[in-house]
Amino acid sequence: MVLAAGNQDALLELYDRYAGLAYAVAMRVLGDPARAEDAVQEAFLKIWTNASSFDPRKGSLRTWLITAVRNRSIDFLRGRGAHEREELELQPDLAESHGSDPWREVSLSLERAAVRQAVSSLPAEQRQAVQLAYFGGYSQAEIADMTKVPVSTVKGRMRLALEKLHSYLQGRGLYPTDLEAAP
Repeated sequence: MVLAAGNQDALLELYDRYAGLAYAVAMRVLGDPARAEDAVQEAFLKIWTNASSFDPRKGSLRTWLITAVRNRSIDFLRGRGAHEREELELQPDLAESHGSDPWREVSLSLERAAVRQAVSSLPAEQRQAVQLAYFGGYSQAEIADMTKVPVSTVKGRMRLALEKLHSYLQGRGLYPTDLEAAP
């Protein structure tokens, strides 16, 4: 199925596949169910209306979507003071709450375990940068201030970490697994 602006069936399929994961990411960043729902809704709308800007050479559809959710969640956070942010534990049951398919639940559980393992395999500085950015909602400049290193160092750590995570997950067959690969 091709995701294109105005194709409601593609949007529904995308939502069915990734709504739980998107909500879990938004909850991790925001910690507020209502705001997380808003962030997810706005991210899906953005993906749908800007579908033509998706370039599979730059990454998977799933990654594009999750990045949009994360960025929208951070936009919501920036409406509040940084002192109000909290790192929250990812609630595994949130991603599973949208269906009762046991195979999907097993698949999601294995995927989460692989991502946790991949992140834990990173060197401490890279792991910290990834956790602060993707799970804490902090910008690279904020991470640089918090860790007392130059922004360029944070950017380098993030780039290396993401390359390692990509390789790790790809080696385990977890990347890419998106709509653009589906017939």
